[in-house]
Amino acid sequence: MDKSCAFDYINQMFPTEASLSGVEPLMQKLHGEIRRVDAGILAAVRQQSNSGTKAKEDLAAATHAVEELIYKIREIKTKAEQSETMVQEICRDIKKLDFAKKHITTTITALHRLTMLVSAVEQLQVMASKRQYKEAAAQLEAVNQLCSHFEAYKDIPKIIELREKFKNIRQILKSHVFSDFSSLGTGKETEEGNLLQQLADACLVVDALEPSVREELVKTFCSRELTSYQQIFEGAELAKLDKTERRYAWIKRRLRTNEEIWKIFPTSWHVPYLLCIQFCKLTRTQIVEILNNLKEKPDVGTLLLALQRTLEFEEELADKFGCGTRSREMGSDFEDTGRENNTQVVSDIRKKYEKKLAAHQGSENEDKDGQKNFLVPGAGFNFRGMISSCFEPHLSVYVELEEKTLMENLEKLVQEETWDIEEGSQTNILSSSMQAFLIIRRSLKRCSALTKNQTLFNLFKVFQRVLKSYATKLFARLPKGGTGIVAAATGMDGQIKISDRDERVICYIINTAEYCHKTSGELAENVSKIIDPQLVDGVDMSEVQDEFSAIITKALVTLVNGLETKFDAEMAAMTRIPWGTLESVGDQSEYINNINMILNSSIPVLGKLLSPIYFQFFLDKLASSLGPRFYQNIFKCKHISETGAQQMLLDTQAIKTILLDIPSLGRQMSGASNYSKFVSREMSKGEALLKVILSPVDSVADTYGALLPEGTPLEFQRILELKGLKKTDQQSILDDFDKRGSGVSQPPPATSVVQAVVPTAPAVPTITSPAASVGAIVSREDVLTRAAALGRGAATTGFKRFLALTEAAKDRKDGPFRKLFNA
Repeated sequence: MDKSCAFDYINQMFPTEASLSGVEPLMQKLHGEIRRVDAGILAAVRQQSNSGTKAKEDLAAATHAVEELIYKIREIKTKAEQSETMVQEICRDIKKLDFAKKHITTTITALHRLTMLVSAVEQLQVMASKRQYKEAAAQLEAVNQLCSHFEAYKDIPKIIELREKFKNIRQILKSHVFSDFSSLGTGKETEEGNLLQQLADACLVVDALEPSVREELVKTFCSRELTSYQQIFEGAELAKLDKTERRYAWIKRRLRTNEEIWKIFPTSWHVPYLLCIQFCKLTRTQIVEILNNLKEKPDVGTLLLALQRTLEFEEELADKFGCGTRSREMGSDFEDTGRENNTQVVSDIRKKYEKKLAAHQGSENEDKDGQKNFLVPGAGFNFRGMISSCFEPHLSVYVELEEKTLMENLEKLVQEETWDIEEGSQTNILSSSMQAFLIIRRSLKRCSALTKNQTLFNLFKVFQRVLKSYATKLFARLPKGGTGIVAAATGMDGQIKISDRDERVICYIINTAEYCHKTSGELAENVSKIIDPQLVDGVDMSEVQDEFSAIITKALVTLVNGLETKFDAEMAAMTRIPWGTLESVGDQSEYINNINMILNSSIPVLGKLLSPIYFQFFLDKLASSLGPRFYQNIFKCKHISETGAQQMLLDTQAIKTILLDIPSLGRQMSGASNYSKFVSREMSKGEALLKVILSPVDSVADTYGALLPEGTPLEFQRILELKGLKKTDQQSILDDFDKRGSGVSQPPPATSVVQAVVPTAPAVPTITSPAASVGAIVSREDVLTRAAALGRGAATTGFKRFLALTEAAKDRKDGPFRKLFNA
């Protein structure tokens, strides 16, 4: 405590003089406290002194204990080293004894086996000399096992001597077995009753020898069996294509005759199977030589008969040796290639399916690898196609014959075609098309029963040519010529005049072409399923389908042109009406009634015969033809008065109504709403032209720019001529029209029938600049005010009729005139 702190403490304890009386008691208290502290310090010092002495004693005791522990550890380590040395000495002696025992045991065993081997070899030598095959077979197995124990001693002279002796014995056994088997098939087996049993025992010896011995024996036996076959069928008399069936009869007779004798072979050898493989290889070689040596093309009948018999033989072999499942499974897929219920043909196809896919490659591989890959029937060899595939390069004559037959049948079908449908028929398709596909399917079945490779692909190309030829004949049956806007757009010359029967024939051709389009695609799909996978990419009927699509389009265009030709007289009658001198507006004109009669006679038949999509296409093209034609026909008239224009508007509405009623007339209402909009767009131009003609002279330019923004100055001049204006009056209006710069442009050509099957409505002309097109017409009231000057005044009956006729414009959702009703 510093001095200042002491002063503060004293002042705090004794703040006043009166408090100084407590100094003495405080001092006594402090002295007592100091004494207690001193006593505690003294006790602590004494205790510390005693503790230090005890700690030194404990430390000395611990050090002594550690020293004793180290001594004991050293003593234990020394004893452990001594014990380890003793154990090693003991184990060394035990190991020596163990090795000695093992060597003695091995030596005893080897000597015992050597004794057995020497004895077995000697016994085997005796058995081999006596041809005791059954006992020798068992002894061979024993010697082989004994020899395997001496592989580690093969450098020892005695072992070398025994192995060489054993090798010689096996060679002797092999030569004896081959010698005995050479007598098989010579007739000795019938003279010597025990020969077959001896040969059966010899087979056991062969199994005990190397696998190569068995393969060599079987190959030698098969070659010997086929020697006579080779000699017989290489002669000039039987080395012919028409003798092919006798080849297969020979091997089947051989298999049947020797079935009992060949039972001496173990079933695991599959001798008949391997014999048939060699027979197929040899037969293929001989047939290839025969075909290559032909001086001229082979006779188709002989060639196909030989191929058919070959396929049947291959199928029999496949079924006999367990390869027949694939044919039945694959055959079921072919049922889709035809819709006719010819169960016998389908059954035959199932039996003859998939003959030769991998034959040529398989034969080459077998020549390299020997017969070891084919010991199990069906495991590595496919009889189908082994022989028959050699006919493939020579089947071009068959394809040529099929093409000739198909073309002749097609020509006959077309000549016999009545171009009509029988009463009660459920389809509106020409019978010649169904018959054509029927003969094509039959041809496909015949070919697929023979081959699935290049020949089938070549025949598919023939099918394409046949169908294209049929398409050409359908095209030639369509009426020729044409006239009118659609004809000009499609490049047709002349006039198409079609009768009611012609209309039905055209509909039949459309339906037939649609049927051929669909069926040809199905034909290509079926061929793709059965043909060699490497040729699938080339199977395509798109060109043929395009031919039939073109026929459909041409037929529909012809139908529209034919109907349009029927309108020629009515359109001419329209131009002969004195529109400039009409005194009053009456009912619709006579030519409208005639057009309605034409449509009433044709549309119900067309709606009944055509499918909805083609009927809709026909309607669209009819509307796109009749609308522009009516528009152009107005310009062919001489003078059109106000009354004449009002009558024409009435006729225009009548034509529009007639066109709108066509779907219900044809009893096909699908797509009627879109068709109605399309008709309204097509007829709106004619209505707009007549409204321009009805407009006052001083506002005709403004009305023309608003209602026909796509018009041209030449059309505008023709409108002025139709209104009956003189040249001098026209010039001022034309000059004013040119100064206004109404933004009109050359109109697009009249809508034509496009070359497409699926109809699409032509685009509605659009205004490039709405502000310029409206021009001086600011509002609906302005147009109506200008139009009020028509005829004899705003309150005339003609103007009321004009307003009534223009109500149709309210239904339009586009175009400049619609804006007048949105003001």
